[in-house]
Amino acid sequence: MKQTLSTGDSASPRPRIRSIDALRGLVMLLMLVDHTRESFYSTVPVPDPLGTDTPTALFLTRLTAHFCAPVFVLLTGLGAWLYADKRGGAAAAADFLWKRGLFLVVLEVTLVNFAWGFDLTPPMLYLQVIWAIGLAMLALAVLVHLPRPALIAIGLGIVLGHNLLDGLHVAGEPGHAIWAVLHERTVFELPWGQRLRISYPLLPWIGVIALGYALGPWFAATVDAAMRRRRLVTLGLAALALFVLLRATNIYGDLHPWRAGADALGTALQFVNLTKYPPSADFVLATLGVGLIVLAGFERLPDRLTALLAVLGGAPLFFYLLHLYLLNGLNQLGRLLLGVAGPVSVPDVAALWLLAAAVAVPCWFATRAFGRIKRRSSAWWMRYL
Repeated sequence: MKQTLSTGDSASPRPRIRSIDALRGLVMLLMLVDHTRESFYSTVPVPDPLGTDTPTALFLTRLTAHFCAPVFVLLTGLGAWLYADKRGGAAAAADFLWKRGLFLVVLEVTLVNFAWGFDLTPPMLYLQVIWAIGLAMLALAVLVHLPRPALIAIGLGIVLGHNLLDGLHVAGEPGHAIWAVLHERTVFELPWGQRLRISYPLLPWIGVIALGYALGPWFAATVDAAMRRRRLVTLGLAALALFVLLRATNIYGDLHPWRAGADALGTALQFVNLTKYPPSADFVLATLGVGLIVLAGFERLPDRLTALLAVLGGAPLFFYLLHLYLLNGLNQLGRLLLGVAGPVSVPDVAALWLLAAAVAVPCWFATRAFGRIKRRSSAWWMRYL
């Protein structure tokens, strides 16, 4: 069974791993659905964690989106190890990570923020997932020089231990801004009149990206594929088992304990109703546990099935920007055609998924075309897109 996809670059010593691109592509599609919800279903907001009165269909739709950030950040760390493996070790990876990390931070406050509202001077600037990934890459640029056991210890320590800091608040105290960036969603007033929202506290994502880098040696060309799949499934099941144990005890692992619902389905939904901002230990264990098992499964699928998803996973940043601009552009066009002042909204969750599927089609073809251009290009800056 094949598991690789040629990069089209004869200078590259190793082709891309298709299962990784396919999982990344699946994550991008789930993200597209969630962003379609934010653009075309904003009349029905969803809190974090989800409210007990959230309709089931909307609850499950939002739940699928929970896999996006943890899996993508884990794969970012894994991709950094693969980069190091191809280009000379940790020093090469660190050089790439700090450059692309800074690039993503700048991208967040420019093109990404503009994509959400087409406003050059929005009243609120949002620091979201692209910003968090950029800063996590900057942190990983330092951590890659550590021995693998130390990297694993740091990653696990952060992911499993950061909830011990949930009760720490330093509003109005020195260091408040740094703490807000690391662990607390906060809105800041900027001197020139805008406001700044820290939407993705950083600290847990550093742990996730470090674990992704530590996962890298399992994907070395010399490792037997069947052994890697067994390891991935075993690790995924262990993560899910620890999640169930922590969640069942209701003592530690998430800031919001679960409570019994009106029926079995309601209870089950509350059990998996986890905190994303910042991602709790339970949140990371549950999402990455499933993600690792799916990654192992993708290695067993025929190429023709994973190839469609791998197109999106091979150029995720291009897809990310494209779908944001397309969604907002469609909503703005709908306002003009319908003559309404506020956002255009679809009638129900089924229509939301249909709209997301319709948007995915042109995005897929555009991403495929861009991926081909990127693979043929010799420009150094194309590596950062």
